[in-house]
Amino acid sequence: MIEIRKASERLAMHEGVRLQPYFCTKGKQTIGVGRNLDDNPITPEEEKVIGDWRHGITKEAAFFLLRHDINRVVAECEKHIPFWKKLDDERQYALMDMAFNMGIKRLLGFKKMMAFLGVGNYRQAAVECLASQYAKEVGRRAQRIAKTIETGRFEV
Repeated sequence: MIEIRKASERLAMHEGVRLQPYFCTKGKQTIGVGRNLDDNPITPEEEKVIGDWRHGITKEAAFFLLRHDINRVVAECEKHIPFWKKLDDERQYALMDMAFNMGIKRLLGFKKMMAFLGVGNYRQAAVECLASQYAKEVGRRAQRIAKTIETGRFEV
């Protein structure tokens, strides 16, 4: 089971924390810890807590949104990845990180990687992760995630 605190720390390391709205490398309006506002707009309930995000948010608000995002992405992974519950915590984290970064649809497009993960061939799953456009786009992050997939250990 993914620990929210640990996942928050890792995602903040990978995504950074930006308290003002900005456009990510894909041109999506973003805030906090990688919250893609175009695909995952602030809900009315979240806006009640964080206020008018258009002029910036606090660090606490950024991590409030991140907790919601982690819960949403984990629920998507549980729903769409048939072998999710069979994976150890670290490999679940690796897939959650990828889904957080690119969305569940794009993650599910990693057909070979997912097939290897499903049968426990973690070494080949890691090779497939690194042989992707995702790896070219995110560099060191993908190397960490692939290593986590291969070994079941997260290393900075």
